[in-house]
Amino acid sequence: MVKYKVWIENEKCISDAVCAHLCPDVFEMNEEYKATIVPQYRVNDNPTEGIVPEELKDCVEQAAAACPVQIIHVEPVEE
Repeated sequence: MVKYKVWIENEKCISDAVCAHLCPDVFEMNEEYKATIVPQYRVNDNPTEGIVPEELKDCVEQAAAACPVQIIHVEPVEE
């Protein structure tokens, strides 16, 4: 089964929150109003890196495409 690695260049986040609005199953805003991955999908408890199932692929890709500073990255991974 293909899963997707999602990572955020958090230090470049401009707090637009479009990712959290388009894909709230994967993205949320932290206390500093920077984008993070929801705890369910985090890798090693890292708030800026996650692995999501194939059914969330479209959601994360839409969020990545809509990000005004293009800091969300998505790539397939084999597990």
